[in-house]
Amino acid sequence: MNSISQLLKKNQAHYQILQIAGELGESENIPVYIVGGYVRDILLGKNCKDIDIMVEGDGIKFANILANKLNVSTTVEYNKFGTAMIPYPDLEIEVATARTETYDPSSRKPKITPSSVVQDMSRRDFTINAIAVSLSPNNFGELYDPFQGLNDLQKKRIVTPMDPDETFSDDPLRMLRAVRFASQLEYDIDPITFASISKNYQRLEIISWERIRDEIIKSLRTAKPSIAFHLMKKTGLLSYAFPEMDVMSGVEIINGKGHKDVFIHTLQVVDNAAKLTNKMEIRFAALVHDIAKPPTKRFNKSKGWTFHGHDEIGRRMLKKVASRMKLPNNLRDYLMLLTKLHLRPIALAKKEITDSAIRRVMVEAGEHIDDLMILCRADITTKNPRKVKKYIANFEKVELLMQDIKVRDEMKAFQSPVRGDEIMKVLNLKPGRQVGQIKKAIEEAILEGKIANDYNEAYKFMKEIKLT
Repeated sequence: MNSISQLLKKNQAHYQILQIAGELGESENIPVYIVGGYVRDILLGKNCKDIDIMVEGDGIKFANILANKLNVSTTVEYNKFGTAMIPYPDLEIEVATARTETYDPSSRKPKITPSSVVQDMSRRDFTINAIAVSLSPNNFGELYDPFQGLNDLQKKRIVTPMDPDETFSDDPLRMLRAVRFASQLEYDIDPITFASISKNYQRLEIISWERIRDEIIKSLRTAKPSIAFHLMKKTGLLSYAFPEMDVMSGVEIINGKGHKDVFIHTLQVVDNAAKLTNKMEIRFAALVHDIAKPPTKRFNKSKGWTFHGHDEIGRRMLKKVASRMKLPNNLRDYLMLLTKLHLRPIALAKKEITDSAIRRVMVEAGEHIDDLMILCRADITTKNPRKVKKYIANFEKVELLMQDIKVRDEMKAFQSPVRGDEIMKVLNLKPGRQVGQIKKAIEEAILEGKIANDYNEAYKFMKEIKLT
């Protein structure tokens, strides 16, 4: 495959932008390319949300001229890196100067030097992201693949374009990106690259927690997040990126009694959640719901292994985790709430259910009650089909009762927007059955959709009742 011009035409809106960029490059005598994730996703037949453009020249100057041609009034410039972002409607266009980067071993702050397209490709994280496509009118769509990234796409493997030790030393976050891409694309990590990650994982210490957090979240958004976390465990990355999870693995046996491997169970729950919802927050809750099982693990001679209080202790542990990872407060509170409550619906399903017990859970969970129930369903990891059927039936029973209570409580709380004393005053009535009949008539009109649940409409309707 020498050209992908036909593939680029599949998205006509993007194609027009790419043509304009190529024609501008020709008029300015500047070679222009698309690079990175955009090229990778085009080759994989995936939808592309962002366009990455690279020029052998002044990227910021080119971005400003291109923005003007696209009728975009402003750009966001990053002078240090020679890049600029064009905020196009429903699309981000990033324009970068082709460059090389050199790093101090103790820092993530690179020294930037302008370069050629091939030199720029050499600094990329993986070969599948080190493919460029020319936008010049005379060879539009021509592939530049100096590190055989297309071959690695076909073989479904993650490989660094240069020596992996050097690649990961320059930017250790690339190690987390490797496992994330392996999860996202369901690719294998090349053995040499894998060995390098296992050797260099401690280099994560120079990476900010915000960047580590973002990679963890990106891994959670993949179709099968467990792939990334299993790889983090195998390479040692997890011991730094998420130490509370790292200690979950393993099974201890005393007197012939063992317990679930909490790590494996947790990742099964995460994958179950991924099948049930695209909501990242629920997947994150699945990841941390048993975070306190290792510190609460105790052996009881009669009962075997117990994890008493792991729901509440897990809630407290998440304060420290959230602080370290710089999680937003709303996400922190959400994870703490679902971790605290994740056993409650399960307990309800196992015993005689009372309205008050269900109502307490609903009140505590608030707007997140549906998310809590999804988490509980995901928490079913038994391989016994009979037990799975039983647990699901119990949850469905609880959910139906929740809906019933919700409807009953809403009806109980429902009142006419016009109060009885006002009806008496306006209609010159004395306390009695008539006042109740008018209130009921207003309520029925609202329930039937004849009027809105609004004071003015209810007041008008009340006066019309008098006239009939």
